[in-house]
Amino acid sequence: MIHEILPVGPLQCNCSIIGDETTHEAMVIDPGDDIEDVQALIRKHNLQVKQIVITHAHIDHVGGAMKLRLATGAPILLNQNDYALLKMLDMQATWVGMRSPGKVEIDRSVSTGETVTAGSLTAQILHTPGHTEGSICLYFAAEQKLIAGDTLFAGSIGRTDLPGGSMQKILRSLHDTVLALPDETIVVPGHGELTTIGAERESNPFLVKR
Repeated sequence: MIHEILPVGPLQCNCSIIGDETTHEAMVIDPGDDIEDVQALIRKHNLQVKQIVITHAHIDHVGGAMKLRLATGAPILLNQNDYALLKMLDMQATWVGMRSPGKVEIDRSVSTGETVTAGSLTAQILHTPGHTEGSICLYFAAEQKLIAGDTLFAGSIGRTDLPGGSMQKILRSLHDTVLALPDETIVVPGHGELTTIGAERESNPFLVKR
């Protein structure tokens, strides 16, 4: 598995470029900005992007998706429960002091029970509402890796005070879905350092059973 993690944009969203070492088919997850840098990594590994997957429709995760689609021809996938947030990108841009990317068009909705592939690599889609209504995580079972978006962080969880956020829902998503994964699963959060399910189960103040 080729896996490059590139912090992009002013909020340093972790963009993942994931490729099959044999077929060179790839997916890009959360291309929020700095698409020239993303494309440089795609060229470095001689990858052909088959999917652009967005974990949720906040501007720092979706802002560069249309540029990347134009460059690669790959479809953009997002859970349909975040389509309303997509229509608020201008407002989101104002909140964080970024330039609006304009209209983002989604090619297909993805949810629990579906998979996305790149060559021999397969990720299960896990719908994990709470940070937003349409938040998803991608679980690569064979590689024991979870791309968690802004649902789970090292030592923290996604904020729930923005439109579509719910503390009750994110805790349910974390306990029922995310913590059901094996302890050795490597977690790539939407921002910041990598962690594991086991480490968060043991020490994350939001998740430790009191």
